[in-house]
Amino acid sequence: MKPEFPIPEAHRLQAPIDQRTYLSGGELHKWEGPVTQVYSTISATENYAPTHLGSIPDMDEAAALKALQAAQDAYDEGRGTWPTMKVRDRIASMEKFVRQMEAKREEVVRLLMWEIGKSLPDSEKEFDRTVEYIYDTIEEYKTLDRNCAKFSKHDGVYAHIRRGPLGVVLCLGPYNYPLNETFALLIPAIIMGNTTLFKPAKHGVLLITPLLEAFQTSFPKGVVNILFGRGRAVAAPIIKTGKVDVLALIGNSKSANALQEQHPKSNRLRLVLGLEAKNPAIILPDADMDLTVQECLTGTLSFNGQRCTALKVVYVHEQVREAFLERFCNGVDALTFGNPWDPGVKLTPLPEADKPDYIQELIDDALAKGARILNAKGGQRTENYIWPAVLYPVTKDMRVYREEQFGPIIPVLSFTDIEQPLDDMSQSNYGQQVSLFGKDVYTLAPLIDTLVNLVCRVNLNSSCQRGPDVYPFTGRKDSAQSTLSVHDALRSFSIRTFVAFKDNALNNATVEHLLDTKASNFISTDYIL
Repeated sequence: MKPEFPIPEAHRLQAPIDQRTYLSGGELHKWEGPVTQVYSTISATENYAPTHLGSIPDMDEAAALKALQAAQDAYDEGRGTWPTMKVRDRIASMEKFVRQMEAKREEVVRLLMWEIGKSLPDSEKEFDRTVEYIYDTIEEYKTLDRNCAKFSKHDGVYAHIRRGPLGVVLCLGPYNYPLNETFALLIPAIIMGNTTLFKPAKHGVLLITPLLEAFQTSFPKGVVNILFGRGRAVAAPIIKTGKVDVLALIGNSKSANALQEQHPKSNRLRLVLGLEAKNPAIILPDADMDLTVQECLTGTLSFNGQRCTALKVVYVHEQVREAFLERFCNGVDALTFGNPWDPGVKLTPLPEADKPDYIQELIDDALAKGARILNAKGGQRTENYIWPAVLYPVTKDMRVYREEQFGPIIPVLSFTDIEQPLDDMSQSNYGQQVSLFGKDVYTLAPLIDTLVNLVCRVNLNSSCQRGPDVYPFTGRKDSAQSTLSVHDALRSFSIRTFVAFKDNALNNATVEHLLDTKASNFISTDYIL
């Protein structure tokens, strides 16, 4: 199916966005230097051509270091206004921000579609889920503060224990969820009292533009600094100074390793990383085939497979291989391709112009080593897409088996002994999630008991996913470091710190006076409703 034209009025871009503004030290500065042009692989006309969306600043080391200094000044070795502020006041700032953000929904959703090709329902879901995440974070922070509004006593020593900020946080988000996953790093880092530097990913950059003013007016100067440009020109110089306390990155392990190695005192650098994965599906002989096929379609091809949580390899038991593959291939070929706003669209243009060529390389390599394309449409090319190819049989010497494809291609392996997929998973560099399809509890039970030690989430008869955001999101080996969820992220971006005193008349009187006067923002038993 070809994309529908003309483009509905509500989704048209009125004019390219010449984004020359960046946020540093509480001021929206105009960038006077070079810029990078931003194009969409989505065509605005029926005769295909990439669409010019606008431009962004191509910032340099000097601007990056100036923003770093602003973040340092705002933190002021823990003495700044933001890290020492009352919890209720930090919450009020975050509430002000999210209210302003909600007013920009239409603009951000439109840019999500144009910049990364995400479908209209998924773009709306990403925005709404991000807003919900912020409100949930606020409520979780209130709960955390309420639980800390007390004193503990052990061996004659009182302690008032809270969680304090870590310092300056560098946030680097991914292009596939440029709003949701980026804010899953940024929001908890900010609300816990840290100061931040944030650089958007290579795609999904312009959608930050409508939110710049909200960041500027909601938080004290220097708390949020937003930069644009290449990572090596902006992020690397910041890390090399050794003045970043936390590297928060969702991307790939090579980037994470390269950055952390440039920090002169890596023992001081806390890492909050969401990295790549090669999540498998394991289909047992007694799997419900209707459900399994549908979940595997969603798991492998939701947002064209451009998710770290996507199913990137499918293991199917030999007894049900033919039945599964026939129905799965028919399901893949029945999916609708179109522009993000087209009704019922499931497959959309790939935001990376070179991604079809990369997927073609994986296909060619697999075919040369004995695999076949099983679905009729597999590998068909258009200017901005390559149709998902179901490859079978896949072997370990194929690139598509080893590499995280992050796109529309599905490698399939069959097995007769369950130890095969288990051994493959244990030898893999990754350990995020798995989807397990089957019904017999006596077969499932030992599998689950093993799988939970190989990955961090076992999805029973369902595709892999991140949400709901209240659940832990992490991984083993090269897939993650630290845990992200509404609950865990607040802890990932903070450290336990406390005031202790011996139980005697002087100390007790002093602390009681501190509580009565409310002179300290830290020593407080105020209960935030």
